Amino acid sequence: MSFSSEVKNEIAKEERTGNDARACLSALILMCSSLSFSNRGLTIVVTVENAAVARTIYSLVRSRYGVDMDLSIRRRMNLNKNLVYGLRILSGAMDILKDLGIYSSRGLLEKPLMKITANDSNVRAYLAGAFMAGGSVNPPEKTNYHLEITANNEKHAAYLMELMERFDIHARRIERRGHWIVYVKAAEKIADFLRVTGANEAVMNFENIRISRDFTNSLTRLNNCDVANEVKTQTAARSQLEDIQVLTDAGRLKHMDEKLQKTALVRLENPEASLLELCEIYQQKNGSSVSKSGMKHRLVRIHEEAEKIRHA
Repeated sequence: MSFSSEVKNEIAKEERTGNDARACLSALILMCSSLSFSNRGLTIVVTVENAAVARTIYSLVRSRYGVDMDLSIRRRMNLNKNLVYGLRILSGAMDILKDLGIYSSRGLLEKPLMKITANDSNVRAYLAGAFMAGGSVNPPEKTNYHLEITANNEKHAAYLMELMERFDIHARRIERRGHWIVYVKAAEKIADFLRVTGANEAVMNFENIRISRDFTNSLTRLNNCDVANEVKTQTAARSQLEDIQVLTDAGRLKHMDEKLQKTALVRLENPEASLLELCEIYQQKNGSSVSKSGMKHRLVRIHEEAEKIRHA
């Protein structure tokens, strides 16, 4: 089962009543249904591919309106051969559409009336219905964080973005193959959306995997940095040892400043030590301290003297 299906199944389990149930159902009917005429008059035909979502629609319609419905299941004739669940609402279609805020004297509406999402609780329910109807989210194992909802039209896409903004979820929209897509890329905001819609277990799963992977990536970067610093230290040490050898072979080292001679000796005796370690060893050996910048300055002077001999 995909992560998107797990999220939808969890959202579908939440019990909604009153205006929250209406808001959730408004999104589901608006995004998953079509109208048709039969010998019984106008009917609403709902089509979904998730069994839990189909049960949610059936339960909400039955409890709120008490109307008759026909149920059907068929298999798509494509590569995936997914099951498709169909619900046909046989009576009261116009009254239902009006109650759900998607039909008025102007006809069918591109987005629901404001009364459907009058408060934050209604908004949460509407977004939950919208995700069940046309949402998907990448599993947390993927590094490409992405959550999207396929809206009915551009106005509906803008409406969904406006609802998300109430919870500080900044979404964007794009037209893709004739459909308007509302999407979120930021991992933290995807987690916020899942939390808003009631998918709390999915949030925990998403966050645990994301944090674990981010920690591993950070640890890897630190390890790589440590390795790079170690390589840099060893490369510098080899160069310093070569400089000291040049000065020794030329008989120049014994005539140099005493501090430089002591520095050279400490480096010769500790070929793998870092700059800071050389400072500590120098103090222990000679009883006088030298700063890291002071040690570096001395080694630079040794290098300059070696270079004079090389280019003589």
